[in-house]
Amino acid sequence: MLAVLEVIGPVFALVALGYFSVHRGLFPTSGVGGLIAFVNNFATPCLLFQAMLNIDFGAAFKVTYIFSFYAGAFSAFLISYMIARFAFKRPPGQSVAVGFSAYFTNTVLLGLPIIQRAYGDEALPSLYAIIGFHAPLLMSFGMLAMEFSRRDGAPMGQAAVQSLSRVIRNPLLIGISLGIIANFSGITLPTVIDDATKMLATAVLPAALFGLGGALNQYKLRESVGAALISSSLKLVLHPMIALILSHYVFGLDPALVRVAVLTAAMPAGLNVYIFATLYDRATDIAANTVLCSTVLGVVSISGWLLFLEALL
Repeated sequence: MLAVLEVIGPVFALVALGYFSVHRGLFPTSGVGGLIAFVNNFATPCLLFQAMLNIDFGAAFKVTYIFSFYAGAFSAFLISYMIARFAFKRPPGQSVAVGFSAYFTNTVLLGLPIIQRAYGDEALPSLYAIIGFHAPLLMSFGMLAMEFSRRDGAPMGQAAVQSLSRVIRNPLLIGISLGIIANFSGITLPTVIDDATKMLATAVLPAALFGLGGALNQYKLRESVGAALISSSLKLVLHPMIALILSHYVFGLDPALVRVAVLTAAMPAGLNVYIFATLYDRATDIAANTVLCSTVLGVVSISGWLLFLEALL
C-alpha cells in the first residue's frame, strides 16, 4: 500500500495544490483555462510528437490491446445511456451526454503521470497508442450520436463533416501524425526543433495536474449527484473490468500491456466530458458532477486497481 501511495500521492498532491490555489485566490481562476489550453494544444502534442519519433509501432499498436480498452469504453457508454434514458427518463440528447460522461477517460492530465510513475517510461508507448485514438474516436462518435439523438440536431451529413473537421484539427492528432511522418521518413530533426519540442514536453505533467485541480473549482455537487455517481462507477469500475477480462483472460496479452490498458481505463472522466455537454447544452449538471465525483473517488479506485493488478500479474 505504501508503494501505491508513493505512485499516486505526488500526482493527487499537485491536483490538490491546483485546487486550493485557485480556491484561495492564490492563482487566478481566469488562468486555469489558459493553462489547460497550453497543455492540450501545445505541450502534450509536443510530448506525443517526441514519443512517435522512436516508437516501435509493431509492439505498441496491437489490435487486441486497443480493442480491449475501447470495448470497455463503448460498453460503459451504452449502459450509461440506457440507465439515463430508461431509469432516469432523460431525453435522448441528454442521455447521450450522460453516456459520454461514462466513457471519456482522463488519459493525459491523470493517466499519463500515473502510468509513468507506476510502470516507468517503458510503459508510455502503449499509453500513447490509446491516446492516439482516444479524442478523435470518442469525440467523433459522441457528436454523431448526439446529432442522431436530439430532435433539434443538424442533418447527419453536416454532423459527419463537423466531426471530421474537429478530428483533423485536433492538436493531439496533429502531434502524433507529425511524429509518425518523421519516424517513417527517417529525417533528422533540426536541433532547434528537437530541443524546443522536448522542452515543451517536460511541462506537461506539472502543468496538467495543477490545471486539473484548478478546473475542479468550477464543478459543484448538485441534485444530479446520484446519476453522476452511477456514471462515475461505470467509468472507474466497469470500464477497467472489461478491459481486464478482454486483455488478460480472452486475448492473453503480455502483462505489461494488460496493466496499461486496465489502469488507463480506470482513470476518472476527462474534462472533455463537461466541454461536450456544454457544447450541446445537454446534461451539463451530470457531466460536471461526474468529472468531480470520479476524480475524487479515483484516489481510492486507482489505488485498488494498482494493488489488484500487482497481485494478479
